[in-house]
Amino acid sequence: MAVQLGTQPPLLASKPQAFLHFHVLYSSSSSSSSLQVPRNSSNSWRGKINGARVRATMPLQGEILPNALRRKQDPLWWGGFSLGVDLGLSRTGLAISKGFCVRPLTVLNLKGQKLELRLIEIAEKEEVDEFIIGLPKSSDGKETPQSNKVRSVAGRIAVRAAERGWRVYLQDEYGTSVDAMDRMIDLGVSKSARHGRIDAYAAVMLLERYYSTYGKGTELIWPKQLELQEKIR
Repeated sequence: MAVQLGTQPPLLASKPQAFLHFHVLYSSSSSSSSLQVPRNSSNSWRGKINGARVRATMPLQGEILPNALRRKQDPLWWGGFSLGVDLGLSRTGLAISKGFCVRPLTVLNLKGQKLELRLIEIAEKEEVDEFIIGLPKSSDGKETPQSNKVRSVAGRIAVRAAERGWRVYLQDEYGTSVDAMDRMIDLGVSKSARHGRIDAYAAVMLLERYYSTYGKGTELIWPKQLELQEKIR
């Protein structure tokens, strides 16, 4: 998505109205769409366009697209890795991929700042340039009480990631745990080993969903600091 600031020609002899021009590419089709939104006094806007949740501060020219969408537009593009993150109450599962051969990475038994710092360390080691974090939702697509906790953690990770030019996206994770269990059974993972691996395999399912839908419906988490926003555009 690229956002451009412009001036709308007046129909009458009145003061031109400033607007934010959204050029949206977050869809399953190769075509794009655009939308002009009046700019308010804070030079910001938030809402939904083509199913993508957007919170913008002007201007966002040249924004880097999600790796899944970049891969769709250019199959020969070989960028950084995507790190799938399944945040749990006590454990966090990780998976990694460039859009093919998604593999489980590890399960972390960490919380708070220790978890956030460890995620950054792993991202640096694995040459990751984006995080795909699972957002809990119910079967009807609504967010759950756990969603707020995930958003809080994702926001803090987004700050650390943006300092390095990396992006953080939220992806609907509904059903990934069930799919992960089915996948492990199909792969012949022993019953005793499934409990310790299910979080990592849930992250695998999350990444597979992200790439199979070309990033449709993902939400980019913007750090509040303008200087950090510039690093991920």
